[in-house]
Amino acid sequence: MKLLVVSDEESKYIWDYFDKNRFKDIEIIFSCGDLKQEYLSFLVSMINAPLYYVHGNHDTDYRGNPPEGCESIEDKVVSYKGLRIAGLGGCFKYGPGDFHYTEKQMRWRILKLKPKIWLHNGIDILLTHAPVYKLGDGDDYVHKGFECFINFMEVYKPKYLFHGHQHLNYGRNERIHRYNNTKIINGFGYYIVEF
Repeated sequence: MKLLVVSDEESKYIWDYFDKNRFKDIEIIFSCGDLKQEYLSFLVSMINAPLYYVHGNHDTDYRGNPPEGCESIEDKVVSYKGLRIAGLGGCFKYGPGDFHYTEKQMRWRILKLKPKIWLHNGIDILLTHAPVYKLGDGDDYVHKGFECFINFMEVYKPKYLFHGHQHLNYGRNERIHRYNNTKIINGFGYYIVEF
């Protein structure tokens, strides 16, 4: 199964020069946040696959104008073709604003997901906007990752964690990290995953 992960910056390769044949095998699209609503609606209609998203720290417009044809999985667990997916958007709180969370607030959100994960008999993918602390986050406070995601991976052992927020063009990061059996992928721009 091929998955398309997108985040933070609309890809000209996809949006301006779209070729359906390049994405014909994509079965699910995941947005890790901070993308225009029109872009997500374009993806879901042109690729003809479901699109699940979480909020980035700049997605305040989504409240009144969510991307059409897409499904928010913020604080939810969903199943699609046997894949169990949990969503926890937002970033580490660096100032006032929607979708900013303290470490304590994110821990509380994870705790509230526990019964949903149990009902789905675990999860395969955790979809976030923020990275994991010291595993793909930035050195600055704005791009700091959540420590509680480490505990999440230890307890629930997802196969993948997809995130955004840390732009790869900042020149100080790698796209892929590992923690135990979880592959952590930064979805900046776009990335195709073979599940």
